Amino acid sequence: MAFGGVVLLGAMSPGPDFAVVVRRSAVSGRGYGMAAAAGIAVGVFVWVVAAATGIAALLAASATAFTVVKVVGAAYLLYLGAKALRSALRKGGALELDLPDPARRSSWAAFAEGLLTNVLNPKAALFFVALVPQFVSSGASVRDTLLLSLIALAGTVAWFLVVANIVGTLRKVFARPAVRRTVDGLTGVALIGLGVKLATSSRP
Repeated sequence: MAFGGVVLLGAMSPGPDFAVVVRRSAVSGRGYGMAAAAGIAVGVFVWVVAAATGIAALLAASATAFTVVKVVGAAYLLYLGAKALRSALRKGGALELDLPDPARRSSWAAFAEGLLTNVLNPKAALFFVALVPQFVSSGASVRDTLLLSLIALAGTVAWFLVVANIVGTLRKVFARPAVRRTVDGLTGVALIGLGVKLATSSRP
């Protein structure tokens, strides 16, 4: 319960994961936001397993590996931010609510967007490298590792599913062109800012 609570608090903190779920839910609909949430949760599952098995610790200890993941992750956030800003600058009519995704992308694309946003964030590795050893020893069994990973996955997906459903419920509001452009613009600025922050961050 303690581990799940800490992971949940980490998921609730503002960051690229939150920005991606909000934008995908507002622009593409509840289902796509939930797909992005699932991708983020799987990313968290991967990081917990990596931390428990020592892989994430190697990433944190290696300046080269950390830099590579940091640069790739920052580039991906800048890419997502630039796409959102481009959408905000477009002029168009109201969003057709009978089309789940205005860009005609599949839910798998939203899932991949959430997964990559989380997996390409080396800060997530550092978070779990610091957290996991407090709950599981270095000689932990596969069962213990799997249990922690599933707890982290469940807590993360529960939070982001709530976010996706709240935003998705208000989609008629977000479907208004002015509101949609505002969401795209704010999300784009946030993602670009997070990308720049990640790119300029140093390894603790």
